[in-house]
Amino acid sequence: MRKKWPWVLLGATAVLLVPWMVVLAVTLPGSTEVDHWPLAWVGLDVLMATGCAATALLGLRGDARARLTASATASMAVLDAWFDITTAGAGAPLTEALLCALAEAGLAGACVYLAVGGCPDRCRTR
Repeated sequence: MRKKWPWVLLGATAVLLVPWMVVLAVTLPGSTEVDHWPLAWVGLDVLMATGCAATALLGLRGDARARLTASATASMAVLDAWFDITTAGAGAPLTEALLCALAEAGLAGACVYLAVGGCPDRCRTR
C-alpha cells in the first residue's frame, strides 16, 4: 500500500493557505515601491528560458525528465502572465501585457501537452 501522508499533508496545506490568503488580502498595501524591479522581471524570463532549453535538450535526448521540466516551465509561463497582467497599468501597458500573456499561455499549453503525454514514446521510460 502506498503511503498517503504526503497527499494528506498537501491537502492540509491547501486548506491552511485559505486563511493566509485572507490575511494578505486584508493587510497588504494597495501599492508599493519595489527595489530591483528589472532584476525580478529579467530573472523570471531567465527561469522560463532555462526551462524551455532544459525541456528541449532532455526531450531531444529521449529523457523522461523532460516531462518534469515541461511541467515546471508551464508553471513559470503562467506565473509570468499573471504578474504581467496584474502589474500592468491601464491602456497600452495592459494591452501589451495581455498580448504577452497570450504568448505565455501558448507556451504553457505546449509544455502541459509535453508533460502529460505529448512527449515521444522514447521519453516515457528510461
